[in-house]
Amino acid sequence: MPEWKGPLKQLDEFRYEIPKSYKPTMRTDGLLFVDSKMLPSVLQDQAPEQVANVATMPGIIGNAMAMPDIHWGYGFPIGGVAAFDINDGVISPGGIGYDINCGVRLIRTDLEERDIRPNLKELVDTMFVNVPSGVGSEGKVSLSRSDLEKIMTEGVRWAVDHGYGWSDDVDRIEARGCLPDADPSKVGPKPRERGIDQVGSLGAGNHFLEIQKVDKVYDERAAKALGIDRVGQVCIMIHTGSRGFGHQIATDYIRIHEDAVDKYKIALPDRQLACAPISSSEGQNYWRAMCCGANFAWTNRQLITHWTRESFQKVLGRSAAQLGMEIVYDVCHNIGKIEEHDVGGQRHKVLVHRKGATRAFPPGHPESPAKYKDVGQPVLIPGDMGTCSFVLVGLPTAMTVSFGSSCHGAGRQMSRAAATRKYRANEVATALAGKGIYLHAASKAGIVEEAPGAYKNVEDVVRVAEGAGLTKVVARVVPLGVVKG
Repeated sequence: MPEWKGPLKQLDEFRYEIPKSYKPTMRTDGLLFVDSKMLPSVLQDQAPEQVANVATMPGIIGNAMAMPDIHWGYGFPIGGVAAFDINDGVISPGGIGYDINCGVRLIRTDLEERDIRPNLKELVDTMFVNVPSGVGSEGKVSLSRSDLEKIMTEGVRWAVDHGYGWSDDVDRIEARGCLPDADPSKVGPKPRERGIDQVGSLGAGNHFLEIQKVDKVYDERAAKALGIDRVGQVCIMIHTGSRGFGHQIATDYIRIHEDAVDKYKIALPDRQLACAPISSSEGQNYWRAMCCGANFAWTNRQLITHWTRESFQKVLGRSAAQLGMEIVYDVCHNIGKIEEHDVGGQRHKVLVHRKGATRAFPPGHPESPAKYKDVGQPVLIPGDMGTCSFVLVGLPTAMTVSFGSSCHGAGRQMSRAAATRKYRANEVATALAGKGIYLHAASKAGIVEEAPGAYKNVEDVVRVAEGAGLTKVVARVVPLGVVKG
């Protein structure tokens, strides 16, 4: 893909503007959160063009934005953020993504590395068995059609009520693990068919289940509030989403919204931006189906949490409660959310599209867990499986410059096809072992496609996010053992 050559205006050290004058149809400016060091990687594909394209969409409020982990996506760039007026704006399935509510969950423990190092291989292997992974993987729970309906509407509460979790788990999940507007009647037969056997499975691609340790604490006060305040402390990170269920919802509604573009005479520079007015039947139907997909994904991560706790119990011979295996937080990064924000001195009710972007609400925000009201909502930024990941918290600045949003990960700098040509699975596994990281993967393809060199430096990404005032770094965690699809 050719390098992007469009106009850029540097606003400050961490922000570049694509001026509205770039295209006659742009309704607002594009805004890239990036610094001079990362800029060449951002310009290597046409993702900035996608930011400019989003800026042409009806009802957009504020800027069309992209986080420092930006790269080429379907219609919207991955790392994209855009807000649309609830009355006059549109909703776009491609602007939320195929993997609805793909997200990250962090579990803390009272363990330290020395407590698990002798059992690390057994722990990872046990998790691999207990949590199905890989392309087409199916969960271990046998669901009835009625169960699936309840998962769509109740989310994590269904899982907890059925013994897959603790009562206070819901307090540490974005939106308490349930979007109330979910309406199963808006989900067709194909998503149900694909999803009913996949609840509680990891899947493939960039999804992972990772045992980590804290290796650096940057903010002791916030780290203590989050329960991850000791160097050497063991954590577990889960990254997965709504599997085939959410993917099929997106596929179904992208087709519907392609027709809606013609029906409502919406002019778009790219058909992949297919959308419908939020207030239209097509827009409302997708919104309610998307909420079902989000609730499915939270339930999926909840069941994986349950089996992760069981794995630790089995190997270490102590209960998950005794091991202190509490959820720190769960954030989604492919989601649409109805929120209120101040833009240009006015209060707007908007539908925020976050595609490969994470909510980052500040201290005191009513939607953040009460436990974290003094430090801000946790933001979880995974890197690649050979380096590190970060725990951050939201800052007040994010509410004024990014609709309370931040980055979601390192971001790819190499396509999966290119990574497959460059890397060999045994070489990647050997390199990880040399760092003391044990890898158990479902396929060689999953290893090479997700090789550490395929990703940007996550340290650069979080540096920009913090420099721009979106988030504050709390702690860094490094991998010890990895389950990959």
